[in-house]
Amino acid sequence: MITVVMQPTFCPWAGFFNLIGKSESFVFLDDAQFQKNSWHNRNQILVNGEKHWLTMPVVQEKLEKKICETEFKDFEFWKKKHIKIIRQNYSKHAHFQDVDYFLNFYESLKVDNLAELNIAVIRWFSNELKLSTSFYLSSEIGISGSRTERLIKILEYLDTDIYLSPVGAKEYLIEDDFNTNTDVTLTFQEYESPEYQQKNAMTFISHLSILDVISNMGFLNAHQYVLGCEQGE
Repeated sequence: MITVVMQPTFCPWAGFFNLIGKSESFVFLDDAQFQKNSWHNRNQILVNGEKHWLTMPVVQEKLEKKICETEFKDFEFWKKKHIKIIRQNYSKHAHFQDVDYFLNFYESLKVDNLAELNIAVIRWFSNELKLSTSFYLSSEIGISGSRTERLIKILEYLDTDIYLSPVGAKEYLIEDDFNTNTDVTLTFQEYESPEYQQKNAMTFISHLSILDVISNMGFLNAHQYVLGCEQGE
């Protein structure tokens, strides 16, 4: 069984969904520590041909807080503001109807914390992109330990054969001697963000929120895109 373990981020890029599509079990590390000015509560879309941050402001009364403990500042206000910005900038795109379908879902969301928001959005997109995996929450699995020690325990708890990791974690996994502490095979994601016809961009801008992919390609082609397939495969 192939497992991925990731912190839930805000409206993530296509590579995040590639990990979901390549996994058989996907664990949201929802009880990881919240990091200010990270992908936890923001991501980028295209506005007037340039990158623009979509940020969900959160309450930070203490420095060490888990993502699943992080609450919002004026959630309904910012949700409506996001919807307005997205509609203004993507309404003339070829597949805006797919984006608008998401916005109707987003508008109806009632959640209590950042982890719930991110996970709900990620699972919604995964369903529409026809990505099949089994989702888990680390907070419900209830395993503790240092970063790699805990990761290994989670993988072994799920009877994982192969751990698929983003390349960004390669350095610390090697530093923590992952391979000598478990029989789980460690592999790294091989995904590049291919260029697509990106409306209103002078040159292609990669690593934007999945919203940009959907607006330009629609769900059907986006399914192939996030899995790294050529159209028609």
